[in-house]
Amino acid sequence: MKFTVKSEKPATVKTGCIVLGVFERRRLSEAAQRFDKTSRGLLTGLLKEGEMDGKCGQTLLVHHPRGARCERVLLVGCGKQREFSDSQYRQAVATAAKAVNASGATDAVSYLADLEVPERDTYWKACSMVEITMAQLYKPDAMKSRKDKTSRPLRRLAINVDSSTTATVTRALADGQAIAAGVELARVLGDLPGNVCTPAYLASQARDLGKQYKKLRVSVMEEAAMKKLGMGALLSVSRGSEEPAKLISLEYSGGDAGDRPVVLVGKGVTFDSGGISIKPASAMDEMKFDMCGAASVLGTLKACNEMELPINVVGVIPATENLPGGTASKPGDIVTSLSGQTIEILNTDAEGRLILCDALSYCEKYNPDVVIDIATLTGACVIALGSHAAGLLSNDDELAKDLLAAGMTAGDRAWQLPLWSEYQKQLDSNFADFANIGGREAGTITAACFLSRFTEDYRWAHIDIAGVAWKQGKEKGATGRPVPLLTRFLQDRCAAIG
Repeated sequence: MKFTVKSEKPATVKTGCIVLGVFERRRLSEAAQRFDKTSRGLLTGLLKEGEMDGKCGQTLLVHHPRGARCERVLLVGCGKQREFSDSQYRQAVATAAKAVNASGATDAVSYLADLEVPERDTYWKACSMVEITMAQLYKPDAMKSRKDKTSRPLRRLAINVDSSTTATVTRALADGQAIAAGVELARVLGDLPGNVCTPAYLASQARDLGKQYKKLRVSVMEEAAMKKLGMGALLSVSRGSEEPAKLISLEYSGGDAGDRPVVLVGKGVTFDSGGISIKPASAMDEMKFDMCGAASVLGTLKACNEMELPINVVGVIPATENLPGGTASKPGDIVTSLSGQTIEILNTDAEGRLILCDALSYCEKYNPDVVIDIATLTGACVIALGSHAAGLLSNDDELAKDLLAAGMTAGDRAWQLPLWSEYQKQLDSNFADFANIGGREAGTITAACFLSRFTEDYRWAHIDIAGVAWKQGKEKGATGRPVPLLTRFLQDRCAAIG
């Protein structure tokens, strides 16, 4: 897919399709008004005839419009103009991308970036358009012998903007494509089945990234080295599987040598059966998505390298399967973590926190500025927030604030939950330092409380993506979240540093 910049009147541009916005009720955007005047009221006439009203999600495709050089005009509903916001803009762009790709036009020019979006600049509009368009064109067909093909798919999209912003938009297109590439990598990995995407496969994908980018150094720790270090919590999860666990480290050196890095820790359970505390059979296939935290770390690091961000970033991925083999951990087992703290395993399906806690302790070696872990950690987060927002908990309010702001800008939102000390007592154990679960109440919070016991020496945030990492139903598949949030967070840090 190729993206370019244009500054041309809609009626004079020669292309397979132009995209214009329409607000409720039947109000043409400025670009649409200019086109309508040249076409002698073509669009106004269609709207008066009731062809569309301008509601969000509506489209109207017009072939061979009079007075224009384009082959098609796609009108896209934008909702009420006074309520038009970044959310409606993103929806309009997504609707347009899907409709144009199905229209038979191989190239198009979009005038949606001309729309006024409160508190969003031209860079944001152009960058978002690239990200959203690429996301709409993604197909989860990597394992199909016959790929899902669209006849005459969209191959080139030009974004029309004022000529004074060409340089800004050119940069936005490059950044948007970098972020989109990171999201796509995370989606591809998340959509792969557990018999393909094993811990060893994740390690190989990380090594491939290391070969692709000069500023990225990759290393993979095997189980013997983990055992020698004392990673008893992580290894307790991999015991039931014949697939050996891997601890994958990726070091991106975009900043100065002495700059403390941002460390991203991604949960990489490539298939989660629940272990001895086995899950119900219904929808267990979706537990291949339990490595989406790891996938998001790889995707974010790909985006960092593509954008060449001037910042140091480290990715740490504990990767394993969780299966009920003869040597698997049992409820009631007690293990010793890398930190030296002992953990009573009351439920083997609360395995994500066990692999993360050792990875979080391991992060101390990097002398991090901040650490952010990303995990499909709790079903309780899905109950609390649904599929719209990730759960965010942190031991540092400024870090949480920055992540929330990045999520809002990226359209990849999170919502902060409390991390109060009162919740910690739910993890009490008679036989170990603490247990790995805290009961039904506040499950997302007590999971974060567990992790917080391994992060006392640095600023840390936990992002629970259990509700946002994949979609169910007819659009079933990985989303690539929270790659947009994380990349925007890193971009904001670079901007703040100057």
